[in-house]
Amino acid sequence: MVELINAARERLKRNEVALGVGLRQARTVDVAPAMRTAGFDWLFIDLEHNSMGLDTAVQIAVAAQGVGIAPIVRVPHGQYDMATRVLDGGAMGIVVPHVETADEARMIADRLRYPPVGHRSVAGAMPQLAFQAVPPAEATKAVNDALLVVVMLETPAAIANADAIAAVPGIDVLLIGTNDLTTEMGIPGKLDTPEVVKAYETVIAACRKHGKWAGMGGVYVPPLMEKYIGMGVRMILSGSDFSFLMETARGRAAFLRGVKLA
Repeated sequence: MVELINAARERLKRNEVALGVGLRQARTVDVAPAMRTAGFDWLFIDLEHNSMGLDTAVQIAVAAQGVGIAPIVRVPHGQYDMATRVLDGGAMGIVVPHVETADEARMIADRLRYPPVGHRSVAGAMPQLAFQAVPPAEATKAVNDALLVVVMLETPAAIANADAIAAVPGIDVLLIGTNDLTTEMGIPGKLDTPEVVKAYETVIAACRKHGKWAGMGGVYVPPLMEKYIGMGVRMILSGSDFSFLMETARGRAAFLRGVKLA
């Protein structure tokens, strides 16, 4: 029986944090081994808030497969055709933003998973399996088992429906998009208010009840990240290539500007 390893999913199964890095500026395949060396478990290849094309995303996904970092792609809401194309191209997971109801979650699972869980079409030889000739029953089961289907909860309505969403078979992770959530709440950028803490409590409880994992995006202040991880979030969007570049570049420039000249 063929086996497929998703590094992020393996971390989650061991109740460890699965650390992801967002790709906003990267356009070459070397970002995959670089981020693996840096210590990340998954790439958040963003096709929602980004100009990256599908072909580039697929090339990065295939490179990621080769070095053991999971390529997970965010697609715009409702664009299932894009989601299945990047899965056919080598992605190991899909992030769907702006999910508010269990009905939406059921549709997502149905479109992104092979039968008997869903109704995704089989394209042929799979990059996830190194294009090996594998019997279809084994290949589709291996991909279904390794796939991470992530839904983003970004509104108060989504949080209120967290229990019903978490109960949907085929959904793996409920990831709070904290910036959009606070904006929808009318408290943009206030990531540690009682309302936000309650939202995390609600989602974490729903995930524990139904055997799913809670995720976090938009929170990058270390003490607050530590707090929510301590509460139970496990799939962590840690930052982006651009934010890391800017942080390090600002620090180096500030240091050099402060050096006393002879």
